Amino acid sequence: MPRSCRRWCGRSTPARRWPRHPPELWKCKAFACLIGPLETAVSVTIESHASRLAVTTEFLFTDHDFSRIRTLIHRRAGIALGEQKRQMVYSRLSRRLRELQVPAFASYLDQLEARHDGDEWQLFINALTTNLTSFFREAHHFPTLGAHVRKMPGPITVWCAAASTGEEPYSIAITLMEALGDRASSARVIASDIDTAVLAKAATGVFTTEQVRRMSPERLRRFFNKGTGTNAGKVRVRPEVAALVKFSRVNLLDNTWAVKEPVDAIFCRNVMIYFDKPTQKKVLDRFAPLLKPGGLLFAGHSENASLVNPAFRPLGQTVYELSRTPGTA
Repeated sequence: MPRSCRRWCGRSTPARRWPRHPPELWKCKAFACLIGPLETAVSVTIESHASRLAVTTEFLFTDHDFSRIRTLIHRRAGIALGEQKRQMVYSRLSRRLRELQVPAFASYLDQLEARHDGDEWQLFINALTTNLTSFFREAHHFPTLGAHVRKMPGPITVWCAAASTGEEPYSIAITLMEALGDRASSARVIASDIDTAVLAKAATGVFTTEQVRRMSPERLRRFFNKGTGTNAGKVRVRPEVAALVKFSRVNLLDNTWAVKEPVDAIFCRNVMIYFDKPTQKKVLDRFAPLLKPGGLLFAGHSENASLVNPAFRPLGQTVYELSRTPGTA
């Protein structure tokens, strides 16, 4: 250590005096220059942290609250929330607390459980479901679907079990029209979801140009109309496409489903990843009797139906065929 700080600010302060006389140190311009930015940085950091803390503690949210939410959403929708979803849960449900003017999560959950059923339960589920989708997502599935339905006799029925905002069921309908030609008029797409908010959006059939930007110009011209008036700059699926798709709310955990008839294919993509293994098995066990012999199940890119239910055998990349005799490999 230099015996003075003359080299920095021209002030001569013997180093041996610094420990004994701290005020001398603070009078040193060089040292002030050194600690000034640090002081500011510390202050800014503390203020920034305090600001973030204020945001994240707008409502009291305890470990017990989070545990209750995890239990309730699993019981109601089969969704298994990991510990890493804590901030997501806080963020999404905080909107409900603000609207209801409830001061803490515990109060909100008490009110929710007291109702047993009703609109708030649906809003609770809507808030915690994830709706990431796009037209012809996981594109390799659709040629497989087209080839499958072309060889199937009679009217074709496909169940889209996670319809979200509509991109997936309309992609299925377009595929059926392309594959079946005149036969497509008798085809049907059952489009269901647990989230009523996204179903309402899907039923409009209206999408932004950004949502369809990856679609070929030929498909856009054939299957969509340009929006006018309040929908200017958007597109709407043509009536003949919309006519194939019927939307309804289905909770895959319910004891009964609106889908009763045998179907040619089921799309249940990127849903099982939110379920634990027992719930996955329960759902797949109920899918099997609904599929016609040789019917297809389309799963998400990280889902493996054959590991959960041997009635399904791999046919291609995340495509599974129902065995002729369900329950056998």
